[in-house]
Amino acid sequence: MRIVSYNIRKAVGLDWRRDPFRIIRVLASLDADVVALQEADKRLGARPAVLPEVLLYEHTGLRVLNITDGPSSGWHGNALLVREGWTVQKSERLSLPGIEPRGAVVADISGPEGDFTMVGTHLGLRRGCRQLQLAHLREHIAGRAPRTIIAGDMNEWSPRIGFDLIKEQFDLIAPGPSFHSSRLLAPLDRFALGAGVQCSASGVLLKGEARRASDHLPIWMDAELV
Repeated sequence: MRIVSYNIRKAVGLDWRRDPFRIIRVLASLDADVVALQEADKRLGARPAVLPEVLLYEHTGLRVLNITDGPSSGWHGNALLVREGWTVQKSERLSLPGIEPRGAVVADISGPEGDFTMVGTHLGLRRGCRQLQLAHLREHIAGRAPRTIIAGDMNEWSPRIGFDLIKEQFDLIAPGPSFHSSRLLAPLDRFALGAGVQCSASGVLLKGEARRASDHLPIWMDAELV
């Protein structure tokens, strides 16, 4: 199964144009089964979704996991997209501790590969806050950790430190520098895999419209349940 994580910056590209259709075209090229999006909502008012759900489905086969009653498609900007034919058994939204308002979306999913838990998140800018947030996630999914995939913008610039709290239960996958899309500086976007999930390949989409659709590049991973 292919898992993707993408901070779409509210669909505002490097040309400062908000172009949801450009994001949809990038997602279509990745052919993902499950996608974790960050900054998927506009910031003001009721935080409406930036990607039209009908067009998203028509071009990608992905449906948005709706976890709110309003026009927003996510929680604190986090949204999960799931391919048609995959079943979401349970979903929930978490508020994460820290100075900034941060959150995560958690879903128990059944697909052709089997059952697993998907977490989409966008961690805070301060390492101390990220530690609190990782501890909260670890505690919340403790019973499901072996078959859990955490995906998102983890905001950690260091390639070596910052994830000690979850390293005993999760393998960290950093496919490569994903920020800034115009000048690759840091692997801010990562996956964390429980012991029952194995990565067979991973990468950063470096070509095409992804280089200007957002300030982050999407990361992808082909994974198997073991």
